[in-house]
Amino acid sequence: MKKFLIFPLLAAFFMAACTTQNEKTDKMSPTISKSVFGNLPDGQQADLYTLTNAEGMTVKITNYGGIITHLTAQDKSGNWEDVVLGFDSLQSYLDGHPFFGALVGRYGNRIAKAQFELNGKTYSLLKNNGENHLHGGKKGFDKVLWKTEEVLTETTAGLKLHYVSPDGEEGFPGNLDVTVTYTLDNDNALRIDYSATTDQSTIVNLTNHSYFNLTGLKRDILDHEITINADSLVAVNENLIPKGPLEAVAGTPFDFLSAHKIGERINDESNEQIKNGGGYDHSWALNASSEDIPLAATAHDLQSGRYMEVFTTEPGIQFYTGNFLDGSLTGKGATYTKRYGFCFETQHFPDSPNQSQFPTVTLNPGETYSTTTIYKFSTK
Repeated sequence: MKKFLIFPLLAAFFMAACTTQNEKTDKMSPTISKSVFGNLPDGQQADLYTLTNAEGMTVKITNYGGIITHLTAQDKSGNWEDVVLGFDSLQSYLDGHPFFGALVGRYGNRIAKAQFELNGKTYSLLKNNGENHLHGGKKGFDKVLWKTEEVLTETTAGLKLHYVSPDGEEGFPGNLDVTVTYTLDNDNALRIDYSATTDQSTIVNLTNHSYFNLTGLKRDILDHEITINADSLVAVNENLIPKGPLEAVAGTPFDFLSAHKIGERINDESNEQIKNGGGYDHSWALNASSEDIPLAATAHDLQSGRYMEVFTTEPGIQFYTGNFLDGSLTGKGATYTKRYGFCFETQHFPDSPNQSQFPTVTLNPGETYSTTTIYKFSTK
C-alpha cells in the first residue's frame, strides 16, 4: 500500500517545485505595462508606461513629453515610495507645470536674448524667459507626443521614444531626428540614452528635468545632503545668463566636493551667485574623469536613508532647488511649495551657442549626438 502512495507524493513534490520556480522566475523578470493616460486637445491619445524591475522599483513614463510621472525608491526599512514631483493625471500636465519630469529640447537651459549665430547666420528664438529663450520654447520636446517602442530583456525594462523635430520648429534649423531610451535595470538604476542626427547644422542640448524628493514627497529637500564632483561653476548674472569664465567653487556655498545639506548655505545672499539664483540654479562644470560614465553628483536623505547617484557623460550638471515653486501646484498627495524638489539636469552649459569658451553644442550633418545619464538608487 505504501509504495502506491509514493508516486502521488513525488508528483505533488515536483509540481510544487515547478510552481515555486515559476514564481521565482516571474519575480525576477522585469515587466512593462501600458495604459491610457488621457487625450490631448487635438484628440491624440497619450499613454502611460509602467516599467518594473525584479526588486519592485517602478518608473512610470508618458509618451507626452517623455515625462517621468512616478519613480519609486526604497528606504532603509524596505518601503517603496514615489520620489519625483508630478501628477496622476494628464490634464494636470496640460494645465501647465515647471517641466516636472520632462524631456527638454532642443536646447535645455537658457539662450541669451533668444538668439544665436551659426555658420554666419543669426537665428531668432521665442523669448519665453524674460528676454531669453528657455528649454526649447513654447512647444519644446516636453509638449510633443513621442512615438514609443517597448524594449524588454531578461534583466531590464525599457522604453524607446522617437521624435523628428522639423526644420524651423521653435526657430531652430534642421530636421532633427531624436531618440531617447529609458532603461530600468535590476540594480535600481534608470539609464537615459539620448541620440540625435540632423540634415543641417544646428544646436542640441537635451536633458531630463525631473524634480527629486527622497523623503517620499513628505517634506522639503533642505535636509538632503548633496555632493557635486566639480571644482568650478558657470557664474551667472541676475537673469541667470553666464557672465564670463568659469569660477572656482572653493570657499563658497557652491563647493559640494564634500557633502553639505542643501539648506545649509542656500540663503547666504552675501554671495552674489546665491542672490542671483535665488538659491541654487546653476550649472557646475564637472571634473574630468577617465570613467566612461563618471559619477557627477549624489543626494542623500538621512532620515529615510535613500541615496541617489548621478552618472553622466555630459560636461555639466544644473543643480536647481525648486526656488520658483510656490505652493500653487499639488500632486500625488503633496503640495509643491518652495524647495520641495531638486533637479540634477545633466547637460552642456547654459548659453553655450553664444559662449565660445564653452564646449560646443553644434551638431552637423553626418554626426551623431550621443549622451548618457544614469540615476541609481540605494540606501545608506
